[in-house]
Amino acid sequence: MRVIIEPDAAAVSNRAATRVADLIRRSPACVLGLPTGRTPLGFYAELVRRHREKGLSFSQVVTFSLDDYIGLPPHHSASWAAYMRRNLFDHVDIVPANTHLLEGGTEDLSGVCESYEAAIRKAGGIDLQILGIGPNGHIAFNEPGSSLGSRTRVKTLTPETLEANAPSFEDLDELPRLGITMGVGTVLEARSCLLLALGEEKALAVREMVEGPITAQVPASALQLHPDATTILDEGAASRLLRRHYYRDVEEAQGRLTRAAGTA
Repeated sequence: MRVIIEPDAAAVSNRAATRVADLIRRSPACVLGLPTGRTPLGFYAELVRRHREKGLSFSQVVTFSLDDYIGLPPHHSASWAAYMRRNLFDHVDIVPANTHLLEGGTEDLSGVCESYEAAIRKAGGIDLQILGIGPNGHIAFNEPGSSLGSRTRVKTLTPETLEANAPSFEDLDELPRLGITMGVGTVLEARSCLLLALGEEKALAVREMVEGPITAQVPASALQLHPDATTILDEGAASRLLRRHYYRDVEEAQGRLTRAAGTA
């Protein structure tokens, strides 16, 4: 796993947006897997800025969202579907039919899960899956204990996840206890994975993901198995990595090689 450490959240968002923008310009009809939560807010804002100021076009891009709550209609302000519209889709030239969302407000949840997996296959697979990580090491709504081969399905949310997401709900009685999510196995089938993490509250989970054993108790650790996985961290999220100085050395050496190749 490649580890990139940036000085702050703005630099993380900018680095991630550059990765996505470069992919879109190389492959305008690329397929993106998109996360929700607090961490990617700056990343989405930077993509919107590049669309408005630099002409970055999403007109052919296809997206698949990672997860959503069970029982919330897509128009509910706290649904992840509404989050994606509010923070990205409503501000760029993406075609609504190309934005795939997990519908947690339907009764046929198994049908939704099967259809989602089929839609990903029909799209040719996900080119770049962007992820966040929870303080307990979850990715999407794959809580600790999730099978590393799991597919899109319904999951019961842990108290830690419920606490983290509670600020999105004015009435805590509306906070769903169940989510619908891409599985860990689904995520690992993406051609590339890019995980973003911000703040010291994520530092232990980041260390377990990068330097700990591969275990279902830390679902994000499965990214160690992926042939093209990168994590971009701010200083806080990287603060408990035992080999963080080595990761910096690797990036500096790679930068020197890139610059040398550019002048050859």
